Amino acid sequence: MDDLMFTRLAKQTGILLSQHGLMLVSAESCTGGWLGQVVTTVAGSSTWYERGFITYSNISKQEMLGVRYSTLEQFGAVSAQTAYEMATGAVTNSHAQVGVSITGIAGPDGGTETKPVGTVCFAWVMKEGLARSETQFLKGDRETIRHQSVSIALQGVINLLHEIPPALA
Repeated sequence: MDDLMFTRLAKQTGILLSQHGLMLVSAESCTGGWLGQVVTTVAGSSTWYERGFITYSNISKQEMLGVRYSTLEQFGAVSAQTAYEMATGAVTNSHAQVGVSITGIAGPDGGTETKPVGTVCFAWVMKEGLARSETQFLKGDRETIRHQSVSIALQGVINLLHEIPPALA
């Protein structure tokens, strides 16, 4: 993934958010703020990017985003359930209407048999209730997995914005 691809995705995200009069908030774990860095390279992004949460530890996910202890215990930090609560918490704790979250295992260590290195969970939510989450099993080294994760997260925001019913737009 090159910088031009990131810039194209970030610009497209910004255009769609602006067209709908919406702002984005991000909640990141394994990408450590990379998504926020990518979107803020776009001039004028302050009109559509409200803030980002970097919640690398479980306690930060709980304190900053309201992820429930029971969710972390039952499903783990790398789960669709945690990703959903991260995105929902980001929207709740910001002035944005659209939230995106990324939580995963970028490696080279930390993987298990059921959640190998490259397991990354994403969620996209809107304040009005439109939501989706997914888990991807990405290949490559740590940097490649993180790059792919940012790309998937931005493309997911774009896809979500294309799904907005006319009544919510």
